[in-house]
Amino acid sequence: MPPITLREIAERVGYSKNTVSLALRDARQIPQATRDKIHQAAEEMGYRPNPLLAQLMAQLRNNQTAGFQAKLALVNAFHDRDAFSTHPTIPAYVRGCTGRGRKLGYEFDTFWLFDPQLRTANWLRILRTRGIKGLVVVGLMDQPRLPAQFEPVCHEFPCVVTGLRTEDPALSFCCTDHHNLTVMAFRQALQLGYRRPALVMESRIDQLVEGRFCGAFMAAQRILPAADRLPLFLRVAEARAQPDVFLKWFRRHQPDVILTLNNIVLNWLKSVQVFVPRDVGLIQLEWRPDRPDVAGMNQHNDVVGETAVDMVISQIHHNETGVPAFPRATLVGASWVDGPTVRPQTAANRRRRIVPARR
Repeated sequence: MPPITLREIAERVGYSKNTVSLALRDARQIPQATRDKIHQAAEEMGYRPNPLLAQLMAQLRNNQTAGFQAKLALVNAFHDRDAFSTHPTIPAYVRGCTGRGRKLGYEFDTFWLFDPQLRTANWLRILRTRGIKGLVVVGLMDQPRLPAQFEPVCHEFPCVVTGLRTEDPALSFCCTDHHNLTVMAFRQALQLGYRRPALVMESRIDQLVEGRFCGAFMAAQRILPAADRLPLFLRVAEARAQPDVFLKWFRRHQPDVILTLNNIVLNWLKSVQVFVPRDVGLIQLEWRPDRPDVAGMNQHNDVVGETAVDMVISQIHHNETGVPAFPRATLVGASWVDGPTVRPQTAANRRRRIVPARR
């Protein structure tokens, strides 16, 4: 039996072939009642789209639209208005977003989420006036909620968040795979010969990513002998004011390699004459190109930005607006970067018990 064609559906419902095509793609310029009627008729007739033909037509449409296609909004969700240029990690997201957008023919207008002049009415008026088709929110790091005045924007425009899963509204988001990168760093430490890895983590940061750092580390520890499963150190915020809080923990548990997000750990160790990597190894869970002096995990925040743009453009192409009933999460893998803060552990260089000097 030959496949049902768009022309046959059009003849049955009494609309043009173009209207049927748009309705089956849920184009919003077709009234909802008309879309429902056409979808029902197509289902009753046994219509099945040809995925190869759909892909070809999408490519033809893209080729017909050269250069600029539409505008997107890039929203700085960090408390610092200048974070897109001054923050240690946020500019990588921005490079990924703008580069990917440019490649696909989209330009960005930038906004600051906490701009006191941007109340709800101003947000909506400006976005509509500028013809913004979708938004990417970058730099949300301190808490997983968006300001109340921004929520109506999320209901009207496609919107994707990078970094954190948002709550109320819960939006689709893209971030690095924190769980997997922690497990990868742990396994890399074992491959280098370390036997007593430890995680030094600010509790608030782990809570923001729903416990994925700590959860992954504790799961990875299961392969170690019980005596080498060291307790997590989650009191980084307290230790910033009182380093002895960390040093007491270090003296007691004697890790031979530390996994951390915090550069200050190096300073704490140096202050009591414990040296990296001679006495203890150190692995940064967020390695950056401007820190070639450490080993760690490259989170590829630029790729996170690229992926977020792909996600919001997909929403635009599928006419998906409003807060999604089922938010989607896309995770980007990290990769190991070798560096001088770790070294292979052998019988010759494996450290003996280190007792940090008293300050």
